[in-house]
Amino acid sequence: MTRPTLIINAKLIDPAKGKVEDGAILFTETILDIGAVKSAPDGAEIIDADGAHVAPGLIDMRVVIGEPGAEHKETFKSAGRAAAAGGVTTLVMMPNTAPVIDDQSLVDFVLRRAPVRAGGVRILPAAALTKGLDGALMTEIGLLAEAGAVMFTNGDRPIADSRVLRRALSYATAFDALVAHRPEDPFLAEGGVMHEGELAARLGLPGIPAAAELIMAERDLTLAELTGGRLFMDMVSSAQTLPALQRAKARGVNAVASVNVHHLVLNENDVDGYRTFAKLSPPLRSEDDRVALADAVRTGLIDVIVSGHDPRPAEDKRLPFEEAAFGAVGLETLLPGALTLHHKGEIGLNQLFRALTLRPAEILKVPQGRLIKGAPADLALIDIGAPFKLDSDTLKSKSNNSPFDEKVLQGAVKRTFVGGKQVYPT
Repeated sequence: MTRPTLIINAKLIDPAKGKVEDGAILFTETILDIGAVKSAPDGAEIIDADGAHVAPGLIDMRVVIGEPGAEHKETFKSAGRAAAAGGVTTLVMMPNTAPVIDDQSLVDFVLRRAPVRAGGVRILPAAALTKGLDGALMTEIGLLAEAGAVMFTNGDRPIADSRVLRRALSYATAFDALVAHRPEDPFLAEGGVMHEGELAARLGLPGIPAAAELIMAERDLTLAELTGGRLFMDMVSSAQTLPALQRAKARGVNAVASVNVHHLVLNENDVDGYRTFAKLSPPLRSEDDRVALADAVRTGLIDVIVSGHDPRPAEDKRLPFEEAAFGAVGLETLLPGALTLHHKGEIGLNQLFRALTLRPAEILKVPQGRLIKGAPADLALIDIGAPFKLDSDTLKSKSNNSPFDEKVLQGAVKRTFVGGKQVYPT
């Protein structure tokens, strides 16, 4: 049995209550008491938070891990270390491995191997929506869900054939399965390497228009309305998409959306100078887009903030801009990146942690993400104001392709617990 732990003199962030309150929290594997805790059991470890914040552990709904098939990029072990250091206690692993996670045996492989290798961090497998992620033949959603897949997605390969996505959404309703889809028209986006606009023209780089996202988002929302399926709009990046999402939600469409933390903090100007570490998919867009996305998180129109963690070795990023790979690591920078919005006064702590903890838990239908008695003791002790300059070479991921490299951030994780067990530092 896990030794009881009591954290005192803390500021408790409870996004379910919408409050930040002074208090203490007592836990073993689950939360035993919270608020004005009067006593602790004999032998309990007592931690003085000294005014630091305690929040539910972060739940990251979009993480690429190289294992199996590309262990040089990331393994369960390195991803677990990076997650724990970033206060992430649960993550959803994308299916674009080698082989692709498109049958029950591979879901079972993740569920059996990850807990052993990831140092206690919870890794939940997302399964492929189509066989081999080829966008043509739908996978066996029912069997994969029964095996333990928590979500179905084609990752960074949008499904162009509307009939295929309609069938998948319709079939998924029988199992109440969550279908995630990146809204991007692959034909309009083909060949583009950054946001289409004045800066792209000046740099002489082919652009990806915001319309590529809007067109596909409108289609996806229409299909979700037609089928009644649960749609998760994966990593919205453009202000143009937001009115379509708002109208759909107002009509009762069963749709939720996420945004990559990089799109909330950075913009296309971070690509200036041909900075390949800021080459992302979808691309960083204008400052107007960034502000609109942050406001959508504040109001709850966008439900979830994700890291978009996509590890790439140096040889894939240190290339001419058009040849460099898309992607950035994000597990360790999800929290301090998101806290930038709090420190700038754009989003309150409760709204921020709602999108990092409670809403992902509600969407995935897991018991984490809450500071209530009986909930799993997945917790992060955070010094919200601690400043540091990010040195990507010190990241615990096997790859260090971070667009936050050499930027000053605020917010340091002091301790991370999963099921009451301390997983960072270890």
